[in-house]
Amino acid sequence: MTGLPDTFLADSVSKLGPDCVGRVVVTGSHGGIYAAYLACKADVRAAIFHDAGVGLDRAGIGGLDWLAAQGMAAAAVDHTSAAIGQATQVLGRGIISHANAPAAAHGVTAGMPCRAAGELLQAAEMPMGSCPEVREGRDEITPPQATRRLILVDSASLVVPDDAGHVIVTGSHGALFGSDPANALKADGYLALFNDAGGTATSRLPVLQDRSIAAATVAASSARIGEARSTWQDGIISALNDTAAASGARAGMPARDLIALALTQ
Repeated sequence: MTGLPDTFLADSVSKLGPDCVGRVVVTGSHGGIYAAYLACKADVRAAIFHDAGVGLDRAGIGGLDWLAAQGMAAAAVDHTSAAIGQATQVLGRGIISHANAPAAAHGVTAGMPCRAAGELLQAAEMPMGSCPEVREGRDEITPPQATRRLILVDSASLVVPDDAGHVIVTGSHGALFGSDPANALKADGYLALFNDAGGTATSRLPVLQDRSIAAATVAASSARIGEARSTWQDGIISALNDTAAASGARAGMPARDLIALALTQ
């Protein structure tokens, strides 16, 4: 029950299905370009995302302008107002931080409660854009002298069972989406890295600690959320679990240094 007609709640925008066609979607996902593409592909009327701290190169809200080009109204809530990955919180507590031009045309403004924005967006026109395809990346690298593979996935949804025991670097936020601990990671990697979405997205770390998986986040200000290569090449460690600390991780460490260490341990 959302309390708003024709509104669909989705902890992750990757879970959208036929039930959301023509509706306003409120999601716990960040507002990056790939998340925006999934909303567009799902034929929703409008979408409200989490701004993930906005972050490096404004990657956390990059999808808003992308959706404007497709004619879709979209907005994002401030990362300090609601937990990322939790659509109920986004709707119930979220405060709008950014709105694209089509959303603004319907009265959506920064500082507005998400629920009020959702009500306004019920009147948004269905987008008429072409929804050009956007692909998330998955790469596997085995550097010289490495004893493990480096798995680069723009989204943790691209992790597969064969990634167990290897170094998994994601562009995803470090918070659980929904309430199922299994959502933390699909494989028991040796090390897993995520984006902290403005410093609030670290709830995967203790869950992975319970699975004896070293895990850490990089600061959103240091790496573009949604881009695994940016996590690897640009990220600065912001939070970590005890298993990661035991393997040599520390806050303030370049992610590339931690990854290089983990690949040869």
